[in-house]
Amino acid sequence: MAITASMVKELRDATSVGMMDCKKALQETDGDFDAAVKILRERGAAVAAKRAGKEANEGIIDAIVTEDIQSAAMIEVNCETDFVARNDGFQAFVSELKTDALKHETDTMAKAIADQITEKVSSIGEKIQLRRNVKWTVERTGAIASYIHMGGKVGVLIELGCENAASINNPTFKELAKDLTLHVAAAAPQYLTRDEVPAELIKSEQDIFRKQLVGKPENIIDNILKGKTNKFFSQICFVEQGFVKEDKVSITDLIAEKGKEIGDTIRVKRYIRYQLGA
Repeated sequence: MAITASMVKELRDATSVGMMDCKKALQETDGDFDAAVKILRERGAAVAAKRAGKEANEGIIDAIVTEDIQSAAMIEVNCETDFVARNDGFQAFVSELKTDALKHETDTMAKAIADQITEKVSSIGEKIQLRRNVKWTVERTGAIASYIHMGGKVGVLIELGCENAASINNPTFKELAKDLTLHVAAAAPQYLTRDEVPAELIKSEQDIFRKQLVGKPENIIDNILKGKTNKFFSQICFVEQGFVKEDKVSITDLIAEKGKEIGDTIRVKRYIRYQLGA
């Protein structure tokens, strides 16, 4: 059977595989479209296996928040090279996956989309992997905000809680949520509050501080140690950090100020920060 250019184009449009590979597959199957697709998928699986040992440290982080700001998802999709990460086809693929991520619970998506990944490996020729995914739904009253920084190198989700349902549509509340996602992206807090900091980490830091205080009068060591410990918390705990736009204002004070402005009590319920390859 003669293989026409339109047949090759149709197969390429359906599979995103190169023209020559599509033509060969059609020739091998005497023009049978479905059989050609099967061959290309089988070869795609072989490509995926061949690339499995490669490092995939480039890629894109992307997030989606539903219109009612009550649910959200974020994913990290890795590839081998920045060239592929900037490819329109790869970026469109990631965009499709982020929407699909709303259907999958945290860290359960990779297995469900294994076939899609295999097909994309076949068309791109690089190892691709969904490294992680997270899905949130607001509990009680509040809203979720997201922020993607540096073209997909850093991604943030944050959930704010409040008492009044109307607050989530207040411009001040929305601006606060946006500012807090920007802060997390820039400041990379390790913990939400000091209560989450492991006791062994605090002890380790305090041991270092004590060594720095050798020779100081005993009657002032405790106060200096307390001050150093509080400063340590202000560096690693989200709500104690200085706001990136005004570092003399703590996140706790910023939230209290905005809550007073809209007549509600606002709190950070949780946050998550993805950094590409980290």
